[in-house]
Amino acid sequence: MEFILENWPIIVAAIAVVAVAAVAVARFVGLPTEAQLSKVREWLLWAVTEAEKDLGGGTGQLKLRQVYDLFVTRFPWLAKLISFELFSNMVDEALEEMREMLDTNQAVKAFVEGTV
Repeated sequence: MEFILENWPIIVAAIAVVAVAAVAVARFVGLPTEAQLSKVREWLLWAVTEAEKDLGGGTGQLKLRQVYDLFVTRFPWLAKLISFELFSNMVDEALEEMREMLDTNQAVKAFVEGTV
């Protein structure tokens, strides 16, 4: 009982963190499957853009590895459910979308090239 009295702020904070995490997971899991995939695809677009900015052209395998490492960190439960082949295909789709953005949007091009 003394432990609880001495550490009640830490215990309350830990409970709050767990509750917030549970609500976030419940909201994401509650989304329809297509909405979940849409969010992952949006995140993948950001990740491949960052990898392109960091590593530049001609480094495809390094960029894929960087994006996969970020993906495993961001979505550890999802990384266990999908194959690397499927993930690689999703990255390819995000790369195509990023290339289209680079061709049509000067702000994105400047961001990736580091001229912003």
